[in-house]
Amino acid sequence: MKPEDVLADLERRADLGGGADRLERQHAAGKLTARERMELLFDPGTFEELDKLVTHRCLDFGMADQVIPGDGVVSGHGLVNGRHVFAFAQDFTVFGGSLSETNAAKIVKIMDLALKLGAPVVGLNDSGGARIQEGVMSLGGYADIFLRNTLSSGVIPQISAIMGPCAGGAVYSPAITDFILMVKDTSYMFVTGPDVIKTVTHEEVTKEALGGALTHNETSGVAHFAVKDDRDCLQTIRDLLSFLPSNNLDDPPRVTPTDSPDREDAALDRLVPDSPNQPYDSLDLIHAVVDDGYFLEVHQYFARNIVVGFARLDGRPVGIVANQPSVLAGTLDINASVKGARFVRFCDAFNIPLVTFEDVPGFLPGTVQEYGGIIKHGAKLLYAFAEATVPKVTVITRKAYGGAYTVMASKHIRTDFNYAWPTAELAVMGPEAAVNVLYRRELDEAADAIAARAEKVAEFRDKFANPFIAAARGFLDEVIRPRETRRKLITALRNLETKRDRNPQKKHGNIPL
Repeated sequence: MKPEDVLADLERRADLGGGADRLERQHAAGKLTARERMELLFDPGTFEELDKLVTHRCLDFGMADQVIPGDGVVSGHGLVNGRHVFAFAQDFTVFGGSLSETNAAKIVKIMDLALKLGAPVVGLNDSGGARIQEGVMSLGGYADIFLRNTLSSGVIPQISAIMGPCAGGAVYSPAITDFILMVKDTSYMFVTGPDVIKTVTHEEVTKEALGGALTHNETSGVAHFAVKDDRDCLQTIRDLLSFLPSNNLDDPPRVTPTDSPDREDAALDRLVPDSPNQPYDSLDLIHAVVDDGYFLEVHQYFARNIVVGFARLDGRPVGIVANQPSVLAGTLDINASVKGARFVRFCDAFNIPLVTFEDVPGFLPGTVQEYGGIIKHGAKLLYAFAEATVPKVTVITRKAYGGAYTVMASKHIRTDFNYAWPTAELAVMGPEAAVNVLYRRELDEAADAIAARAEKVAEFRDKFANPFIAAARGFLDEVIRPRETRRKLITALRNLETKRDRNPQKKHGNIPL
């Protein structure tokens, strides 16, 4: 055969992966093939494949007769929204997408290139785990990948999509990356599967219940997005990348805004209910303030008492953190603290300004929280906000009580601009609890305890549960009308574009893990 004919044959075999029958089985399972996924991830016609002709080196267990170009992973680079991105997609039709020595080397190569060139890495995972026939060589391949994940953390964005099985050592690479997406009904991830669990602990559980998309989005918090199918997954990755810089030295990509920076929304003046105990949805506030009402929520199903995600203000990406009064009254618990801290630290690592909407009555009380380490986990959120050097702006909409007031990006931990609505209540605790402490003996002796208590609660609220004392102390920069929130935030972020702040020189801090 002529050399060009040999090349054409090898490329054809690589394109077929495990063969036409296995490609059909992949489609029948509701999944796209590795190459189809790559084509949808990248801008049309921009994907450049690397190591397409690489094959495995295992000669044992009949593997010498099973040589497929590409060896079960498609890797390369291209453009996403016009910007350079590296990616790999495991091919489940080739040896179940199992990781081999050469397979891992292909992944490591693009990770090294991405780090060297300062470009994001996307991993499309669909693998049965380590290739058993290769023994420790496949395990070493995983370790090589884990090292790159760790060294790249905070330097380039790393995104993992779980688009099929992901078990054993394979789950640790996604766990180190910044964001994990899972496809409903077709993906799962766990350290040990149902059969092992049944043998060791005698528990019976299905793959879906143990490690399905909703399990890891709602219960464990391991995953950040749950999407309906492969196409939705790839589009979500493209949307996510549109908010992120290519690396930690770049600024987030701006777009030409179509929403007026001076737009006001009179509905915000009525958002906070008259009753301090009546909930409202903080998402209504976020959608009303951000450009075109678009908000990409992260960790939507986990710890719903806090909301995090990406939006734009006057075309500039921002990270938003908001207490959610409609869930657990917006209190901070263990899961909410960890969720918030992780997101804040990501934004700080990649130069994304932070906007905080605060309505928090405190930390969730109870033995479950105390025994679970709420002190340690709550300190993570405090640490993350205090450590962050990106532009930080906070708006207190209603409650800001106790230690939670301090934690939620208060002026005291280096937040640049702190605003409050007239409905804000800044105090050590709520009026009802404060009256119980301050006037207990007086109320016990009152002829009409109920009326006396109501009077003291009203008096405390008038004197202390408002933003004006904090504003007089300089802890708030301004008390603003709710309808002005968008304009105030945009103006603050414009003023902060030249912000320069740094932490004391050190190898790294010791966040309370």
